[in-house]
Amino acid sequence: IAIPTMVSLEHEPARAELEAEWENMLAHQLPALPPFNQFWEELPTVFEWLHGAEGKAVSPEMPMAAGEDEAWRPPVMAQAWHAGVPLEVIRFAAANRLCVDLKYQGSNRIIEPYSLRRTQDGNFLLHAVKHATGEARSYRVDRIQGATVTKLAFVPRYVIELSETGPISAPPLASGARAGSLRDRPWTSGPKYIYECTVCKRRFTRFAYNAVLKPHKNKRGENCYGLTGMYVGMK
Repeated sequence: IAIPTMVSLEHEPARAELEAEWENMLAHQLPALPPFNQFWEELPTVFEWLHGAEGKAVSPEMPMAAGEDEAWRPPVMAQAWHAGVPLEVIRFAAANRLCVDLKYQGSNRIIEPYSLRRTQDGNFLLHAVKHATGEARSYRVDRIQGATVTKLAFVPRYVIELSETGPISAPPLASGARAGSLRDRPWTSGPKYIYECTVCKRRFTRFAYNAVLKPHKNKRGENCYGLTGMYVGMK
């Protein structure tokens, strides 16, 4: 089978159908669906890589500010933050090159999220760029009041480094340990995490920071095929 090219895709009759059905096929599976044109415009770079062309230039890193811990790196997404700040929402937007409508200290602004840093005194900072003006800004994470993923795409000006790169590994169970045993269950007196099914939008309260959902029914009482929840908050 010949390796496809961008030219062959551009003349493929199914392209029009793909664009027309983009929302219907995919919108219910994601917290926010990137626009079709953003996806399509990224394809030439994919095909250049497939055919052995040189990689594109690497974007610069967001400059390190005074007082930031240069040795600290953000943990992988699977780690619990134990904070009522929608960092997972911001990370999803960053990974998909979508702007975030950030509510901060009583007002909203549209930002491009890039980096999470920790100061030497223990505060977390979200480094971003205001989409309209291109101005670099930093926001203390504990002062973020809300974040919503928009459908406004952006072209990265800096390296997006909101999560650690590399594989995520789980430690093996100790000999004789049984998954789900009483000693492995979280304390019910701790924080409760709220997850929303990405398919039926039903919400679940969990004592563990775990996005995997058990088989359940949607709001109409029908079996839902959604098995993953989107973290929406904590109480």
